[in-house]
Amino acid sequence: MLNENEIRTFIQGALHYFEVAARQPVAVGSPYLVTDGPPSVHEYIGVIGVSGKRKGAVCFTAPRSMLMVLLMRMNETDTSEANMKDLIGEVTNTISGNARRDFGKDFVITVPTVLSSENGKFASPVAARPFVIPLNWRSHSAKLIVCLE
Repeated sequence: MLNENEIRTFIQGALHYFEVAARQPVAVGSPYLVTDGPPSVHEYIGVIGVSGKRKGAVCFTAPRSMLMVLLMRMNETDTSEANMKDLIGEVTNTISGNARRDFGKDFVITVPTVLSSENGKFASPVAARPFVIPLNWRSHSAKLIVCLE
């Protein structure tokens, strides 16, 4: 299970991403441990697999409306499906990459995989229960889901 400092690493990664890429802060809600079934997700889901000393996944999930506004904040006018998927993968990869810096070389991450929300839930690849870090940016809500054993 993740400890408080490890959760803080992922929070700092999200804060940093929005400060730099969106040039606007993101508000972080209280992280919570999911105890009953898989966590719910939005339309777009970026997943980074983790191996090495820790195993599991890091997932960033956001609604299309949030990604559209984020692209516009980045002066990107192309809000196609392909660009939405690229963006969700980029956010996930950047936050996970920042965590890798803190966790060290034994925190091995994959390239991002972009999934669609078929059933509205995130199935964890490991037995550990996921932590959800709620993120609110402007009027939009997203989640960072961290599931590591």
